[in-house]
Parts: sequence; C-alpha cells; structure tokens
Amino acid sequence: QVQLVESGGGLVQAGGSLRLSCAASGRINYLMGWYRQALGKQRELVARLATGGSTSYADSVKDRFTISRDNAKNTVYLQMNSLKPEDTALYYCSAFTLPRQSWGQGTQVTVSS
Repeated sequence: QVQLVESGGGLVQAGGSLRLSCAASGRINYLMGWYRQALGKQRELVARLATGGSTSYADSVKDRFTISRDNAKNTVYLQMNSLKPEDTALYYCSAFTLPRQSWGQGTQVTVSS
C-alpha cells in the first residue's frame, strides 16, 4: 500500500550519532514505527509515532533515540544518539497500513566499541 525507503545507516563509534530516514510514497497518515533486528535475534519495535504525534520507545533506547516526521517531505526520522554496540542491527521502517503492515528494505547500523 505504501512504499518505504530507509537510508542513513552506517558504521559509527560508540557514543556517536546517526539519523535514519524513511521516505514514504505519500502523506504519512498511518501509525509509523522503527524496528530493528540484530543477527540471530528476533525483530523488535524500537520507536512508534502515531498520526496525532504521540511517541513511544523501547526501554533500551528511551532517552537516546527520537522518532519524528517531516510532513512536507513525507519522511519519518529516527535520531539515534549515544549509540552503543548493542544497537547494532538492521533497522526497518514500517507503516500500519491495511490490510497488511508495510515495510521498507532496511538500513544497517553498526556501532563499534
């Protein structure tokens, strides 16, 4: 239903920052989320942004990550600060569209110690 393209991943040192972007094919009229999946582990919800602007975060990233959007650019962001090696994962953007959830391709984030 919605095409999503993530960008902004890369290799950074612990304590550094990255901003991930999720470009959508149209207006963001859906609940949006950022997920991550580390090698050999299940995918987990990292942050969520409702249409009304409310946000929620996993305890592991709370106070370090911020989800936001730019409606003029149809883009959702994930600002990642104070990165830790355990943040290393493939990060996915998702939209809660009907009848099925939409997903981007993912962008790799690797944090070195």
